[in-house]
Amino acid sequence: METIAIRAKGISVALDPAVGHLADFTVEAGERMLRPLHRAPWLDEPRESLPENLPDGVLRLSGDFLCAPFSRSDVEEAPLHGWPANSPWDLIESASTGDGRRVVFRLRRKVMGATVEKTLILRDGHPFLYQEHAFIGGSGAISVAHHAMTVMREGGRLAFSPKRMAATPGDPLEPDPARGRFLLAYPARSGDLSRFPAAAGGDVDLADYRMDRRHEDFVTLVEADHGGPGWTAVARRAERDLVLVLKNAAELPVTMLWISNGGRDYAPWNGRHRGVLGIEDGRTAIGHAASLGDNWLKREGVATAFDLSPGGRVAFRQVIGVVPLEAETPPLSIAMHPERLSLEMPGGKASNVPFDGGFLRVGTT
Repeated sequence: METIAIRAKGISVALDPAVGHLADFTVEAGERMLRPLHRAPWLDEPRESLPENLPDGVLRLSGDFLCAPFSRSDVEEAPLHGWPANSPWDLIESASTGDGRRVVFRLRRKVMGATVEKTLILRDGHPFLYQEHAFIGGSGAISVAHHAMTVMREGGRLAFSPKRMAATPGDPLEPDPARGRFLLAYPARSGDLSRFPAAAGGDVDLADYRMDRRHEDFVTLVEADHGGPGWTAVARRAERDLVLVLKNAAELPVTMLWISNGGRDYAPWNGRHRGVLGIEDGRTAIGHAASLGDNWLKREGVATAFDLSPGGRVAFRQVIGVVPLEAETPPLSIAMHPERLSLEMPGGKASNVPFDGGFLRVGTT
């Protein structure tokens, strides 16, 4: 796999330009190298050993990528998660910023007539990748989502910015017991993320990622109206680190969790895709047509697509990072400041991390 590397002091990212996926992300933390993102176990296997009909985005599944639309492409013909996740991107700009690096990629294909650009920014000494995606021109509307994926050898604990609710769709990802299994109830919802209905009865704590249950599940978290950044934090037990994903909730009002822990038994998954958590910040329902039409999120007052226009530019931002963490508990809250991110940890201890507090434009959109 040929990748394009981007580096700043203490941090590096590699992009797979064939599909626009982040193939690697490494943060230096003293003597440790922290790698927060997942890469599929079949990436290094011969193509002929894998099913013939797999989309390129599944064949090269790694890190994070742009979905446009999210899930089914049933308005404009494209593979699952759209052309941005399945086709080539070209590097069109790479420049030093004085304190880091800024690179811009452009999707070769257009989406709903729009030119799509991906901007990646690294800053010296910051353990974060700053991303922006922009749709330039076009017509109609497009649903979007990031598809960040982390992976845990021994599970971990999750924490979130305040959420209004969590909800599963009408059907599970793997309803056929001959092909896979699921843990959560479908459809179901809860205002308490620690007590989500389980398929077999009882409750599941969505903040507890356990390795002793093999299942494939999908649940949407709707951001509450709290005025701060939307965020997800994952305290990875074996890796002894804290993965952080941040967004502007006005741009991306939902966070979808894809819990993939050995719940698919067919190729190429083969029960080996374990400990994976997709943290999919988006403005979308499930499928392009559903996002544009009537859907349950719209009925809750949640936007599920961006409107495009021939002379317009629509952009949204997201940040991914990782810091060392010896404890196994994530922060209780996160606050942004101009040059730092403040993490309130259990026990009243605060931890400050270098951060560009203006990047997400929280409060300005």
